[in-house]
Amino acid sequence: MPASENDSSLTVFVAFLGLGVRSFGGPIAHIGYLHEEFVTRRRWLSDEQFAQSLSVCQMLPGPASSQLGFTIGLLRAGWGGALAAFAGFTAPSALLLILLARFAPLLDTGVGVPVVHGLKLTAVAVVAHGVLRLARQLTPDVTRLGIAVAAMIALSVAASASLQLAVIAAGALAGLLLCRAPTPASSVFVVPAISVRAAALAALLFGAGLLTALLWPGGSPSLGGTAAAFYRAGALVFGGGHVVLPLLEQSLVATGWMSADTFLLGYGAAQAIPGPLFSLAGYLGAALNTTAPSLLVAGVATLAVFAPGFLLLVAVLPVWSRVCTLPRAGGLLAGVNAAVVGVLAAALYDPVFTSAVFGLPDLLIVAVAFSLLTFTRRSTLWAVASCIAGAMLAQTPTAGL
Repeated sequence: MPASENDSSLTVFVAFLGLGVRSFGGPIAHIGYLHEEFVTRRRWLSDEQFAQSLSVCQMLPGPASSQLGFTIGLLRAGWGGALAAFAGFTAPSALLLILLARFAPLLDTGVGVPVVHGLKLTAVAVVAHGVLRLARQLTPDVTRLGIAVAAMIALSVAASASLQLAVIAAGALAGLLLCRAPTPASSVFVVPAISVRAAALAALLFGAGLLTALLWPGGSPSLGGTAAAFYRAGALVFGGGHVVLPLLEQSLVATGWMSADTFLLGYGAAQAIPGPLFSLAGYLGAALNTTAPSLLVAGVATLAVFAPGFLLLVAVLPVWSRVCTLPRAGGLLAGVNAAVVGVLAAALYDPVFTSAVFGLPDLLIVAVAFSLLTFTRRSTLWAVASCIAGAMLAQTPTAGL
């Protein structure tokens, strides 16, 4: 649904702020939360538009779930909506990481263990619900179901960021050759806020920023060096938030800017809070020993790691918008949408299911939460409450089967 005069940046900010304080489970789980909130509940966009937005974000470097939120905000309320979506979704996790990193060890003891485990189980139920809804909408025939299954099998055998891109591209080709689906009017992907000039400027800024970050001299940590290190990591990472960790480790730990223990402390805290994993940059920036105020360094680090993904997204979206108007776009989009279902189905098992479900009690807890979402159509807060309560009652061990 395009932006309208009734859509304010404040409305977008409040919607994403709600997600920012409850979206546990990592980038794949965030996609499930975004689908539940903006397709199922608010109906801000269709399943087809959601899948197309997601496919673009997954093809680009950067945090896919945050890029998807940025796109939804842009479609709903223009540039102000895009920035509001980013701020609402990111601020809670960034602030919590800055404030709570020092208390991260407490999450490994006492009541923190079942609470965190229950939140991980919530992510399983939310993602499963999202995959089911997308499958019903986007794989209505044998051909598209076959594309989705093939994508799922390929990624289950050998998952990687590059293979994920290849699977989506193969889905587009298969849809172009095998699907004769018309392009529904509701799925035409129009981004009125982005002009050709804005897209070109975004591409230029992305390239200039990357070149500067690559050429920036090393040495002791500084505000400029921090921005360069985090921009470089954000621009070169494919495959989601976890992939950014080795790039940041190379820039921060290998250079002696911080200890491995300090780095891992932030990573541990990031697993126990909602929001994008890229918000870890806030903790890492605050932990650096620079002459600048720690909050300023944390803000620069956070903006620098997100900026390249957003700039590249703005540069690419108008191109994708034009692709959607081509005569054979219906078949191509049908194939892409089906492949996205397969990608999410593969991710539902690994890492979402495998990192959270360790036995029959966990499986039963997830089944209850999934039933609440699917059959009684309760909100995700019901799923969160049921999973935490179930995990606390079961005291599920954290060792795998």
